[in-house]
Amino acid sequence: MLNVGLTGGIAAGKSAVARQLAELGAVLIDADAIARSVVNPGSPGLAEVAEAFGPGMLTKAGELDRPALGALVFADATAREKLNSIVHPRVRAEAARQRAAAPPDAVIVQDIPLLVETGQGSDFDLVIVVAAPLDERLRRMVRDRGMDEADARARIDAQATDAQRAAVADIVINNSGSLAQLRQQVTEIWEKNIAPSISRAR
Repeated sequence: MLNVGLTGGIAAGKSAVARQLAELGAVLIDADAIARSVVNPGSPGLAEVAEAFGPGMLTKAGELDRPALGALVFADATAREKLNSIVHPRVRAEAARQRAAAPPDAVIVQDIPLLVETGQGSDFDLVIVVAAPLDERLRRMVRDRGMDEADARARIDAQATDAQRAAVADIVINNSGSLAQLRQQVTEIWEKNIAPSISRAR
């Protein structure tokens, strides 16, 4: 089994890389998807979030009010740490369960937005970081996600810097070009850095 950690700043293109790695044969474990599931309505995680931040973080339907919570935690480091202390242990437990259920010769790609911030770099055989220029990331967040620029900058500032991510990376993918160029880079990484490891293991 080859354990690959995949990370990158918000709007750098990490999700596109994750999808292609899955298409190439990797088993994808998506930390963001797990993080959403552990605060589903009726879950202990959602109950703990409501207790920590108040019932105003829930919609009338009893779901997590993600915009309200996001506005709070991206403006307040203490609140962000509190949320992470609730969500991260649950995410890691579910990721470990999914990893254990994978075939023994699988390539496991764990898509973890906060891999660097949570100190998980050493947990992986290979760490891939997806990077893109700040101006391009801001443009994507404003144009594609409908965010205002101040909110976009706050979310970027709440994450690790490009230098901090590069310091733990085995491979950095530069996603400043087209989707076709990104796909070519990912394919080359698979063929050069991942496929040989699979062959040796078998």
